[in-house]
Amino acid sequence: MARGRDQDAVAGDGRDETEGERLDRNWNELLQELRVTQTGTQVFTGFLLTIPFQQRFGDLTPEQVSIYLVLVGFSVLATVLAITPVSLHRALFRQGAKTHIVHIANMLLIAALAAVALTLTGTALLVFDVALGHPAGIAAGIVTFVVTALAWAALPAVTRRTQR
Repeated sequence: MARGRDQDAVAGDGRDETEGERLDRNWNELLQELRVTQTGTQVFTGFLLTIPFQQRFGDLTPEQVSIYLVLVGFSVLATVLAITPVSLHRALFRQGAKTHIVHIANMLLIAALAAVALTLTGTALLVFDVALGHPAGIAAGIVTFVVTALAWAALPAVTRRTQR
């Protein structure tokens, strides 16, 4: 089995799997992560799409409406990115492209998580801005961005370093 620079299948890791088995395992792990991400992004997008139909939407400032529209864009982008691996798999099913599918799905899921992080940040900013004012909105957006960056980027990076 060609392992090369693949850090997922390293000698001595206790796994005795073929390249195909490793790809199947990686795809199944990605599917589990995609299920969580897809559900979350779809619910979040659906929630955001209902906001213009609420009575107070007319009370938003032009800046708040702009932030809202950017949030809808990020949320839709996150949903599309989270669903694309399924479409890719379906289009390339039985074409001998599993290596490419797993690699591309991984990149798409990372991009979807980035779009989710931006959507969460902007949503915190908008809600706090509407409820408590612009300074509170900025503070909530910054805190949300920092916490998300720490949890989703810094924690895995530190964990990778400590495992070496």
